[in-house]
Amino acid sequence: MVTRLSQLFLRTLREDPVDAEVASHRLLVRAGYIRRAAPGIYTWLPLGLSVLRKVEAIIREEMANIGAQEVHFPALLPREPYEATNRWTEYGEGLFRLQDRKGADYLLAPTHEEMFTLLVKDLYSSYKDLPLSLYQIQNKYRDEARPRAGLLRGREFIMKDSYSFDVDDAGLDASYAAHRGAYLRIFERLGLEVIPVTATAGAMGGSKSEEFLHPTDIGEDTFVRSAGGYAANVEAVTTVAPAEIDFTGAPAAEVLDTPDTPTIETLVAAANQLAPRTEADGGAWTGADTLKNVVLAVTLPTGERQLVVIGVPGDRAVDLKRVEANIGSFLPIGGEIGLEAANDEDLKKQPLIVKGYLGPGLTLDEPLLGAESATKLLYLVDPRIVRGTAWITGANEAGKHVFGLVAGRDFTWDGVIECTEVREGDPAPDGSGPLETARGIEMGHIFQLGRKYAEALELKVLDQNGKQVTVTMGSYGVGVTRAVAALAESNHDAKGLVWPRAVAPADVHVVAVGKGEDIFATAEQLAADLEAAGLDVLLDDRPKVSPGVKFGDAELVGVPTILAVGRGLVDGVVEIKDRRSGEAENVAVDKAVDYVVNAVRAS
Repeated sequence: MVTRLSQLFLRTLREDPVDAEVASHRLLVRAGYIRRAAPGIYTWLPLGLSVLRKVEAIIREEMANIGAQEVHFPALLPREPYEATNRWTEYGEGLFRLQDRKGADYLLAPTHEEMFTLLVKDLYSSYKDLPLSLYQIQNKYRDEARPRAGLLRGREFIMKDSYSFDVDDAGLDASYAAHRGAYLRIFERLGLEVIPVTATAGAMGGSKSEEFLHPTDIGEDTFVRSAGGYAANVEAVTTVAPAEIDFTGAPAAEVLDTPDTPTIETLVAAANQLAPRTEADGGAWTGADTLKNVVLAVTLPTGERQLVVIGVPGDRAVDLKRVEANIGSFLPIGGEIGLEAANDEDLKKQPLIVKGYLGPGLTLDEPLLGAESATKLLYLVDPRIVRGTAWITGANEAGKHVFGLVAGRDFTWDGVIECTEVREGDPAPDGSGPLETARGIEMGHIFQLGRKYAEALELKVLDQNGKQVTVTMGSYGVGVTRAVAALAESNHDAKGLVWPRAVAPADVHVVAVGKGEDIFATAEQLAADLEAAGLDVLLDDRPKVSPGVKFGDAELVGVPTILAVGRGLVDGVVEIKDRRSGEAENVAVDKAVDYVVNAVRAS
């Protein structure tokens, strides 16, 4: 059936919504695709639903092509499965929790690993039942502290999440590869550029993880890539560490008075005055010769607040996102954490910390500076801090620094952590050249979960030998509503949206421009003929709307082909415009249907 604007539930807006920060948010609201219901929560209108369903259809087709089967879970879930995996606590404030009238705890699902695992456990018990891939397209809920950018970061959103179940790791590798291929095909069919990048597994756990990022300046994720093909989320970049140095014969460390040098800049200036180096010795001191010890406060999912000291070269800043992604190896985290620089209250609880002059000595068990006791703090270092490297660093006494403190001889550490900013020009870890940084929107994320959830929920099957084995799992997500926003973000111009044909709400937008009955009658007939030819047709048949408004709405709505029936009708022609290129052509009325059909099929 032809969709008529005279009957369509649609009101376009001339002004941008006041809360819109990005183009996709502005245009989807203005063009009548979505409406704000609450912060981070949106109502889908008919045009928006049309685009959304086309995105979902492509996803379903590609999931079916790899043998995945669709199920559908409730969004309202009981507490108990999430207690079993500890995620009731680990999710922290990001979880919507509620109680029923009897006081039982429930949540609005942020993701469904537990439910998929329990479903398979309930129905399958043999290796003969596997491999298995199940998926759903379902609403998810996360209590974002600052929902922003319309559909790109909301509190309610639609996700395609799928899970693979295999007897062994070889099966998981195959399932992971199948999903990865499906994702690349999905995004190609959507017309959405994505770059697969290495990522950290984070709280999800598992041995391997990749994100599919859509490059855009408004993206919240920073990633790096090299000309040689390396690509990774900044949280997953591994530092090219220098080789260890033989420190046999290295001079002893020396404590020097360095008053009024609480910053790296003031310390470097003092070092070049107190202990200047010749060119043969390495030239003037720089921030890279100093060891900066940063005190961070980690709030664990249990609410406990723990201090951690991280040693980094003084010319590098600590990247809290990289710390958060990698600190789980050293602390009992298992969920979302809070991470920030330690405040004055934190430091008061550790009186041995001398602000601005902190060195690695506080990691020692022995009392320091004559104190009777000292709390041992977890001390982690950047990968550039290797055995044999010598540093200028704090002496744990106001106004004093240690020169020539040798790593591995004069101090040790509890672990090495990827924690500093990744810079343009840093070497790629695979040797493929210098890194360049870019920003992107996360469109999909795939994980080799392994046995984390299967073990917690006791998902086991009998193998070929009749022995019970724990199933190994993969998890694979695509942001469906986010895909709509990303497509709008990357497909618009100054006039409005410009949808790729695969997801556009219609194939052709027929506009009756003028007042004559013959104009409207011809537009009606062309719309009917186009629909009979198998196209989705949007017909602007509004009788008392000016041509300027109709053309403005057509360009705002963004259907790829616009067919205008107007004053050219007296000469037997209509105007057909390609919304993407902006090119328009006059075509004879009796040739218009074939022209449009061929244009649709060609694209």
